[in-house]
Amino acid sequence: EGFFAMTNRVTIRDVARYADVSMSTVSQILNGKASRFSNDTRQKVLYARDALGYVPDFNARNLITNSVKTIGVIVPDIGNPFFSTFIKSIELLAMEQNCISLILSSNDNQELERKHLEQLINRSIDGIIIASPSIGQAEIDNQLKKNHIPYLLIDQNPIADGDRVMTDDFNGAELAVNHLAQLGHRKIAMIMAKKPSDNLKRRFFGYKQALNSNGLEFDEKLVISTEMSKIGGMNAANKLIQTDATAVLTVNDEVAIGLYHGLNLLGKNVPDDYSVVGYDNIDLDEYLAPPLTSISQPVHELGATVFKKLIERIKNPDLPQTEIMLPVKLVKRNSTKKLS
Repeated sequence: EGFFAMTNRVTIRDVARYADVSMSTVSQILNGKASRFSNDTRQKVLYARDALGYVPDFNARNLITNSVKTIGVIVPDIGNPFFSTFIKSIELLAMEQNCISLILSSNDNQELERKHLEQLINRSIDGIIIASPSIGQAEIDNQLKKNHIPYLLIDQNPIADGDRVMTDDFNGAELAVNHLAQLGHRKIAMIMAKKPSDNLKRRFFGYKQALNSNGLEFDEKLVISTEMSKIGGMNAANKLIQTDATAVLTVNDEVAIGLYHGLNLLGKNVPDDYSVVGYDNIDLDEYLAPPLTSISQPVHELGATVFKKLIERIKNPDLPQTEIMLPVKLVKRNSTKKLS
């Protein structure tokens, strides 16, 4: 059976018994006050810690020191390069600020998102960043507000109640359509998500507005709905070639990558047959053939702003609600050309 049955995690009490010293002695030696004790006692405690594989209980320690903040981040799809970059920028700042970030991906599953939210609340989280569209007002009211947990929304989420950081999706789509119209394209398609979140709807409205301001007619047949993935983009290629479009804006870059592949399989060429503009400006865009013209969202700035705002809210819960809009820009590469 060994020293004792290890059914639960090793505690400070176990280390004290193994080293044959008091719990107070173990606590002080493992919390930076080892100089008060003899070398022999220090060695016994450190040996016991290593022999048993003791790791300090974060929550218990945090209750004593109240120094380390834990923040939760719920994203819809960790596999999307936009969200992985967003998470990286949060983690970088969290490390600098002595914060722990718990990242949970919902894979666009509403039930899973609710479970994630419950799990984070159970872990006495200090604040939550919600980058997912499915968490609704009921969860905010019944779970976060009742437990006094500060939260921050990014533009995927439709709730108006709470701090929010957004990027200018409406203008992003306008920039894309203006660029294509200036190249002489009159039939500009948009590949849209089947179940668009609020920010994607704003891209669609920006697309419609820009068609109008360029004197182009909106045609429902040029709006192609698909899954927001590379496979979705590949499948959209079949629908695109059945239209009279010469140019296309995709709802994000992942869809554009799939579209490239789909068009290629159908013997079509970018940009000779179709000019393509993506959305997000992910790192992969430069490595495509041809490199993809895309709308750049300031994803690092988005992550940093969201993190800083949440920390402000944790420190001062009574601050007035804020809404921050970050600008976007068009990054021209080689996937668009003048209509000959």
